[in-house]
Amino acid sequence: MRRAARIALLFCGAAALVMAQRYGRGGGFWGGGESPVGPDVRTAREIPSHSTGTPVWENPRGFETDVFTFTRIRYTSARRGWGRRSGTWSTDTPDSDLNLSYRLQQMTSLKCSPDGRIIELTDAELTAYPWIYIVEPGALLFSDAEVAALRKYLLNGGFLMFDDFWGDSAWQNVEREMRRVFPERAFTDLSLDHPLYSCVFQIKAKGQVPNVRVGEESQHTGVTWEEHDGDTRTVHHRAIHDDKGRMMVFAAHNTDNGDGWEREGEYEYFFKNFSEKIAYPLGINVVFYAMTH
Repeated sequence: MRRAARIALLFCGAAALVMAQRYGRGGGFWGGGESPVGPDVRTAREIPSHSTGTPVWENPRGFETDVFTFTRIRYTSARRGWGRRSGTWSTDTPDSDLNLSYRLQQMTSLKCSPDGRIIELTDAELTAYPWIYIVEPGALLFSDAEVAALRKYLLNGGFLMFDDFWGDSAWQNVEREMRRVFPERAFTDLSLDHPLYSCVFQIKAKGQVPNVRVGEESQHTGVTWEEHDGDTRTVHHRAIHDDKGRMMVFAAHNTDNGDGWEREGEYEYFFKNFSEKIAYPLGINVVFYAMTH
């Protein structure tokens, strides 16, 4: 698993580069988002784009295995009665997965899988992927087998990123489920002087990325938060560390980085203010930090 750490050393000065928006024919305010994905689908590339189309690239021979792979976790169980807050494991895929991978490849020297990967926590191949992503975990309910598998994976060097969950109830659920994984550990808030915020891009604030509809309307309303229970205006970045201080889990709460990656090509305002300024710098920094620590 730690083989990928040496790959990350190929990063170059990404912060000095400027992104160009990839335009295309998108789904509009209500396009994108959740994708009905069959149980046999194992890569993001197999799923049709729900936004402006996904980029396509190939890696040189010899890099087929030494690549970063955006690895999305498929989960099936959620607490009943939570409605939309329960979300779905496939939200924003394939565009978010492949767009972030493309930007990593474009803006750094890191080679990235052009296909991505979709697996379950109990899959035997989990340990082959040092970075995994769980989206909309606000009502996620791990099975006992998933709890055991995730604990083993994280203690053996793996890294988990949670993203796109809003409000107090969603946070309490994530905290409760991770206590099942690590009864002896707790989330801690990250301060902006943490090395994660300067390892590639210099991130000076915990920016909020809303869904694309709210983001576009924010030009006129100033509102960038989504309405759920409790305080959703404040972005939280929290982490769980192992006994040696290595970060194992990063949780981005009250923000939707996945929409910033997925919907970059639909509206210039959204791209400039949310994708380029917030979602991509954070995503790139999280990946880089995870693969070098």
